[in-house]
Amino acid sequence: MPVMQAPGQSTGSVNVPRRGLSSRAWSLSSPATPQPRYGSIITVLSIDGGGVRGIIPATILAFLEEKLQELDGADARIADYFDVVAGTSTGGLMAAMLTAPNAHGRPLFAAKDGNKFYLEHYPNIFPTVCKGPLGWLKSMMGSKYNGQHLHKVVKELLGDTRVDQTLKNIVIPTFDMKLHQPTIFSTYDAMRDVSKNALLSDVCISTSAAPTYLPGHHFETKDKDGKTRAFNLIDGGVVANNPVTRANLDGVLLKLN
Repeated sequence: MPVMQAPGQSTGSVNVPRRGLSSRAWSLSSPATPQPRYGSIITVLSIDGGGVRGIIPATILAFLEEKLQELDGADARIADYFDVVAGTSTGGLMAAMLTAPNAHGRPLFAAKDGNKFYLEHYPNIFPTVCKGPLGWLKSMMGSKYNGQHLHKVVKELLGDTRVDQTLKNIVIPTFDMKLHQPTIFSTYDAMRDVSKNALLSDVCISTSAAPTYLPGHHFETKDKDGKTRAFNLIDGGVVANNPVTRANLDGVLLKLN
């Protein structure tokens, strides 16, 4: 979970007053043009992919949020302390859960909900499969798991929330199988390109679709002229398991400057 700086800025250490990080210390600006909270420093939370191993960053984030709540109150959330939240694969799902808004304009989920998600749904997302010749034959014919439970629960959790509604600028990589190139979803792009303003659930399902394990995800959006744009996406880990690589974030950070 690194803290990154804007390109070209000093890498010197920054002494941040504890209360300065409080969720009450600043008002949320538009995700399209967030101002760095500390001078030239842009804080970026990066959550790698890794399937069910997502329980590891989920546990770390839950612990961090608990400690922040001891300092800044029970309403403090991880999203209050970062300008950008990036995630690939299961990390993309975590990024979405941490930044999706509730009816009061606060994060829909607490960090500890990430652990609950993995513990409750892992057995149904990755059920026991048949072994032996029959299991081997099925694996040769398609993905190991059908992804139906993952699709169902992600859509229930995130509902009709779209990428441009996230409380902080998110960056979630995917890979388009038909175009043979990465497709990166961000709040910044979604607010300027209607066709990139997909349902957050579709983006999460796509970035989690690890080849051979889960099927790719197809969905469509409309551009500003009403024309259909089709996406045929798989796991962002194919191109960027670490979502804060320079290739992914340079453009976003430059736009935020």
